[in-house]
Amino acid sequence: MTDCIFCKIVVGDVPAEKIYEDDKVVAFLDISPITKGHTLVIPKQHFKDILDTPDEVLADLISAVKKIAPSIKRGVGADGFNLGVNNGAAAGQVVYHLHFHIIPRFEYDNLKMWEGSSYAEGEMEDVGKKIRSYLQ
Repeated sequence: MTDCIFCKIVVGDVPAEKIYEDDKVVAFLDISPITKGHTLVIPKQHFKDILDTPDEVLADLISAVKKIAPSIKRGVGADGFNLGVNNGAAAGQVVYHLHFHIIPRFEYDNLKMWEGSSYAEGEMEDVGKKIRSYLQ
């Protein structure tokens, strides 16, 4: 048996407030929600992160997100939602089982969007060139 808490939720060894389940995907309420209705959508199979996950599994997940998100919005009366995936510790990933966050947003929820920054003269082109050099 794996030590992964999400794998334990999938098999029923750890309780969760599941809001959706099919043969490939489970969605449940986050136990530390950013806002009420904050939901995690996971594949039933264990994959560490989005880069470790086959494209067909990602397709199943995003289809589930598209089905679930409107129900979350209506269920909690949200005005919108953020969809997020944290990959790696530096990005805030705590559980190393791929999961999408659906975070309901409300007009006056006091959550702040990230502040943008800017590039120095010529830096954007340099960064773009470096990224393109690694595309396969």
